[in-house]
Amino acid sequence: MTDPAALPVIRRGDFEPGFLWGCSTSSYQIEGGIHEGGRGESIWDRFCERPGNIRDFSSGAIACDHYHRWPEDLDIARDLGTGAYRFSIAWPRIFPDGNPARPNRAGLDFYSRLVDGMLERGLQPWATLYHWDLPQALQDKGGWTNRDTVGDFVAFADLAARTLGDRVKHWITHNEPWCTAMLGHAEGAHAPGLRDFRAALQACHHVLVSHGLAIPALRAAVPDAKVGITLSLHPISPATASAEDAAAARRHDGLRNRWFLDPLHGRGYPEDVMELLGHRAPNTQTRDAAAIATPTDFLGINYYFPEVVADAPGEGAIATRVVEQHGVERTAFGWPVSPEGMVTLLERVQRDYAPPRVYLTENGSTYDDVVQPDGSIDDVQRRAYLARHIAAARDAVARGVPLKGYFAWSLLDNFEWAEGYVRRFGLTHVDYATQKRTLKASGRWYRDFLHG
Repeated sequence: MTDPAALPVIRRGDFEPGFLWGCSTSSYQIEGGIHEGGRGESIWDRFCERPGNIRDFSSGAIACDHYHRWPEDLDIARDLGTGAYRFSIAWPRIFPDGNPARPNRAGLDFYSRLVDGMLERGLQPWATLYHWDLPQALQDKGGWTNRDTVGDFVAFADLAARTLGDRVKHWITHNEPWCTAMLGHAEGAHAPGLRDFRAALQACHHVLVSHGLAIPALRAAVPDAKVGITLSLHPISPATASAEDAAAARRHDGLRNRWFLDPLHGRGYPEDVMELLGHRAPNTQTRDAAAIATPTDFLGINYYFPEVVADAPGEGAIATRVVEQHGVERTAFGWPVSPEGMVTLLERVQRDYAPPRVYLTENGSTYDDVVQPDGSIDDVQRRAYLARHIAAARDAVARGVPLKGYFAWSLLDNFEWAEGYVRRFGLTHVDYATQKRTLKASGRWYRDFLHG
């Protein structure tokens, strides 16, 4: 097994001069200020109120207090040497009650100040429109299972672009539609907390349609916009050499990866998955497939770990099970560490779909950080994880993948959804009691790499 603290030999100069380096965050995970500036309630505010939904019974009500401390946080990103900052726009700050006819000027002004702050620090703004914080008022009408939410999203995208598009040129419509649909609507692990597989598929379809319909609105408001979507993708392999496990891996890949990649690249939903789903397949309209396949300028990929899959008759929606492999290096989340899996995934996406440009919009790890008496955090495992995956990115470029940028997840420790504040992904440690920020060893390594 690889030494989890080993560092590869990797230099910024190994990448082309225009390769983009950044960090990513999301609104609900860092902003706090949920009752300030006219913000409305989100589905995550409501979800966190239900006992048992969040591991440590916390919420994003305060989080990293980024709503007030954003200048300090942008200073950290600048001092790291990053050239870009990926953030998300909280929909409930823009339309507090979900009504497109009633925008909230204070919310728009907040993001305008934030974007100006990025530009003043030499940070290229990368805006994600939907990172899971749907207005609760829209959820009360059915949320993503309601076709009307598609139009509401397009109105949100249009106003955000008309307000910020003179300065923001890079737009991501959705972050990880699989999580929106499956974790939120099938497994109940994320907001809105439903456990209905068919509803999850319908929600997923509406998310993808809203992505496609938002692109013309974004481009109309920002003619020089670069628009894409970010998917959470996994390299998938069978647990054994048996025909049953091979078929299971194919099924699992169909719903985990191809269900998104195929329609986004003009192929419609995979026929084998549609046949498997039968009556559970989503309701669609005639022009949906063409809308979903609206050409994009780039594909964002969030990579964390591979999945090994076994046939599991009678289990789950498609009779598959992700199995744990013994003797595999893991993060504190239990996720396997596999930089080589990232190369495999990127090569597969390029071979099968040939997107014009690819960005790694998230990649990171959580470990049990220990704060030393002097306040330092010597997170050698995260540092090695970061270095090894950047080396893997270099390898993918060498193999012909049009990878143009890497965004580390995350700039800050933050509210990690159903895990609350138990898991820390940040290059910067956040003391949630005092909101003090401390750059970890991993952050110092990233800074030194970027300044090298």
